[in-house]
Formats: sequence, C-alpha cells, structure tokens
Amino acid sequence: MSFMNIIKRFESFDFEEYFKSVTNSDIQKSLARDHLDPYDLLNLLSGKAQKFLEQMAQKAQKISLQYFGRTIVLYAPMYISDYCTNYCTYCGFNSLTRFKRTKLSLEEIDREAKAIHDMGICHILVLTGEAPAKTPLSYLEDAVGVLKKYFSSIALEMFPMEEDEYRTLKNAGADSLTVYQEVYDQKIYKDVHLAGRKKDYQYRLLTPERGAKAGFRAVNIGTLFGLGEPRSEAFLTAIHARYLEQKFPDVEVSLSLPRMTKAKGGIEPKHIIDDSSFVRFMLAWRLFMPRVGINISTRESENFRDKLIYLGATKYSAGSKTDVGGYALKADDSTVQFEVTDQRSVEKIARMIRQKGYQPVFKDWEII
Repeated sequence: MSFMNIIKRFESFDFEEYFKSVTNSDIQKSLARDHLDPYDLLNLLSGKAQKFLEQMAQKAQKISLQYFGRTIVLYAPMYISDYCTNYCTYCGFNSLTRFKRTKLSLEEIDREAKAIHDMGICHILVLTGEAPAKTPLSYLEDAVGVLKKYFSSIALEMFPMEEDEYRTLKNAGADSLTVYQEVYDQKIYKDVHLAGRKKDYQYRLLTPERGAKAGFRAVNIGTLFGLGEPRSEAFLTAIHARYLEQKFPDVEVSLSLPRMTKAKGGIEPKHIIDDSSFVRFMLAWRLFMPRVGINISTRESENFRDKLIYLGATKYSAGSKTDVGGYALKADDSTVQFEVTDQRSVEKIARMIRQKGYQPVFKDWEII
C-alpha cells in the first residue's frame, strides 16, 4: 500500500463541516491525550483551538525538550541550476518566466560550496529547477562528489526521480531528500501545475517513499501554504508524515511550513495564514508527532523565527541565498526563487539561538 491509497480516503471528507463541528470539549480532550489520532489533529488545527494556544505551546515545548533537547540544527540552501520545464503558476522559476537561466559548472559549485562552508555551515540543501535534460543524473552525481568535500550532510531538493536514481546519488554522498507536494488538494494541484513532469500528482506524492526505499536517512516534506485551504492542507501533510514514520521507522521524517509569497511571474496566494495560525499548525504537528523534525526557513522574519525556537522547531536555515551562485558568484541579473526575509548571517543566528538558551548544531551527521 502507498500513501495514494490513504489520501483517497479523504477525497470525500468534508473538512469544513468537521471544523465547524469542533467544540471546546473536543479540543480539551485531545490536549489531554498522550497519543493523538487523526481526529485529535483535526481538533487542534481548527480555528477554535486558537484560544487554547498557550496550553498547546506548553505541552509542545515539553515534548520537544524530551525528544530533541535544547538544540537547533543549522543548514543553508544552495541553488546550482534554475532551468525548469514545469509551468507552476506560483513559482518564479517556472518555464514561462523570462530571465537569464544559469547552471553552475563543477568549478563554480566548488566555489559556492567553499563560500558556504566558510560561513560555518556543515549541512547543505542542494536545489535545482526541474529540468532533467539540463541537470542529468551524471551531473548531479558529480556535483554531490564536489559537495561532500565540504559538508557532512547533503540533502537534495530536485525533480522527483526513480528509486535507483536516488540510490545512485545516495551512494555518491547525498543522505537526505526534500520534496514538497506543494498542495494535496488534487483539483488545485491540477489548476496550478499546467505543464511539465510536475503535472503528475501521484508520481510526486510517492517520491518520499522512493527516496526512503533508496536508503536516504532523512526525508523532509511539506505543503506550500497559500495554495490550498490551510487547515486541510496542514492535516494531510501531517498524515503523510505519520505514514512515512510508520512505514520507514529508520528514516528521520521532517516537516516544513513554507508560506507562499508573490514571485516574479507567479500568482498571488489564494489563502493567507497569519502568524497565529502558523503557530497553531506547528504546535498541532508537534503534539501529533513528537519525533518529527520541524524546519523553519528564512522566508519567515527575524522576530518571528526567534519566538518559534521555544515552540518545537528543530532546524533553521541560516545565511540563505535563493538564487544560483548567490554566495560566491553573485550575478547582478540572477533571479531568486523566493525572497529571503531573515537576512542575518549564520553567526548572528547562532548567537541568537544561544541567547535563547539553546545550542546551535552545525553538525549532527557524518558522510562515511
């Protein structure tokens, strides 16, 4: 059985009606439980749970300290190509957006990697657009070979691949996979993915499973908040994560909460989630899945990220650049995938984490 079988069970589920039916008593009962079921998760995602936010936060902090201690893992993203054959209506890299496309040579990848390493970063997230002809497996394998000279952990965020292709990259030195479904609502998915391989909802949905089977030690998933109805999207994302935890108990599963921002050539977000809702979703996820990692990117503001440390976050990006060659090459005409809001240096973010009474972790894994 794959996760596609599970998601079909919710195709006819009336999320709106369920959220309307949630009572204060339902939320209190869910908060009192040590092991939450999917209905408890729905209760805590509902807007009515907002008045219980403090209770949720206290319990989430206690659980996070139990499973993760006072630690925040730091990483940085590195874009090596922005060629893309998809037409995703929300993305600045989509195939119809006109800008100078770039693909780094292995020498340029080396220069970028050294610049990031010199900031103190040991964990890297490598990204490309989705254009396999421009960035074939052989190129990616060579790129990972360069990167492992500088980093103890290499995560991939690229076009979905077959299990054997992921195994090739794992054997080359990559150890983790990030893939966002973007939106779990299948109708909306079809409406916002108009061309390219990304149109295949099921193939993308099953990508984390292929990565886990290929031997990646960690898998990170998420929805792009702004496309689908936020509460139901938060629910389906968490159900997906729990499925992966149960099917692959030796794989470290993490969740991200990216909020959609207007990109060059992209549509406006259809749904806006405010900071309070963001926090509610994050807390509900922590209570539902005590062992899941929660990743907070530099899309979020300094002040907001500083507060989230106490609420269950486990991983922060730092010193981020979201254009190709943004660290060492710095082309004036490059295009970013999304705007970075927290622009502090790695050193400043690490100092902030320490001031909060937590420990910034630069390395928690070693490529063998």
